[in-house]
Amino acid sequence: MENSPVLKQEGSQPLSALEMKLSDETVKIETWFRKQWADYQVPFTTSVDIRNAGYKMAVIDTNLFPAGFNNIHEIQIPLAHLAVQQYWQRYMPQCEKIVLIPENHSRNVYYFHSLLVLSSILTKAGFDVKIASIDPTVTSAKTVAVEGKGEFTLYPLERSGDSVHIGDFKPCTVVLNNDLSEGIPEILTGIKQAIYPPLALGWASRLKSEHFLHYQNVCHAFAELLSLDPWLLNPLFRNCGNINFMEREGEDCLVTHVDFLLKAIQKKYDEYAIKDTPFVIVKADAGTYGMGIMTIQSVEEVYAMNRKARTRMSVGKGRKPITSVLVQEGVYSHEVVPLNHAIAEPVVYMLGQCVVGGFYRLHEGRANNENLNSPGMYFEPIPFAGPCNNPIFNDAQSRRLYAYSVLARIALLASAYELRKVL
Repeated sequence: MENSPVLKQEGSQPLSALEMKLSDETVKIETWFRKQWADYQVPFTTSVDIRNAGYKMAVIDTNLFPAGFNNIHEIQIPLAHLAVQQYWQRYMPQCEKIVLIPENHSRNVYYFHSLLVLSSILTKAGFDVKIASIDPTVTSAKTVAVEGKGEFTLYPLERSGDSVHIGDFKPCTVVLNNDLSEGIPEILTGIKQAIYPPLALGWASRLKSEHFLHYQNVCHAFAELLSLDPWLLNPLFRNCGNINFMEREGEDCLVTHVDFLLKAIQKKYDEYAIKDTPFVIVKADAGTYGMGIMTIQSVEEVYAMNRKARTRMSVGKGRKPITSVLVQEGVYSHEVVPLNHAIAEPVVYMLGQCVVGGFYRLHEGRANNENLNSPGMYFEPIPFAGPCNNPIFNDAQSRRLYAYSVLARIALLASAYELRKVL
């Protein structure tokens, strides 16, 4: 990858040792994952955000309704076709027709391109696919053009009895690419067709704190397998379940958890002789799109939040009020682009249990302890060397990408635990 992000040298030796450990233990790791996939169904579409501090790397977010398929490197698309076929052969072997449900109200051309790519992946995997909106303002079919990339038809979704359809097109399966931040729509409630992911895994019901509890448990089991300190892969976290930033309700809870985590992080930094300043990320416990997120390095910053900051933290996507937050250990991103000093974080995409590609999210205007999912970000595809279960280690970069695939699948297994609870 031209002008690839590189890991800063400060404190990178422990990570190099971790990467070597993972690459040396591939047989043990892949055997362990294979046994997990035999016992657990995984979500169909997943993306995972990772931060790499040099002395630790950890998953910081897991999305079950990812956009961004347009940022996957083209050499990975054939693998995506095979991953779709493998997943459907296992869980819906008789399925032939799929309805893909996008986000409502989107005018983002890059999101439309992502839909186009995802629809094409499903089609080339052997399925008859139509894209249908649950937005009540979409009342007739319309063509959506993606400049220079193609076009697709967006249909209004219809319902008759306990089935959804598009005219005479009757799907056996609904694939959600709508995160349900605005609630579970009546048109999809109680239908007989299978829905992937299930409605209960949308942001109307799902909590990040619950996901990271599962992630923590998986990390501990994985670390025990390899005799590792689980902290090297796992961000510490707490959550406040009743908060109102505008009214300053729940502030004591937030202060208590911020103080607890900063001290716990400092203790681990002391253990590993890390000179960085501990920080935490406070984010909405439900939701995505990089909204409702702030960086905090001291409890005084909580007390000193001005009205603008409180307003920003009070609502998420779709103006939905934020009433619960995850307080998560901040993980520095020490991967940077040498040319422009843009901070980078890898995002790994999976279809079923297979890593099918990913990209670096980059930002020139953000510090290495800040949220990169914000205006001004851009993306660089990561050409993963091959399937996640057939790693080839030619250099340090290939070892790093394998490490990212391992972390992504740990998060996927945590998501599988969530999925089992709602099936």
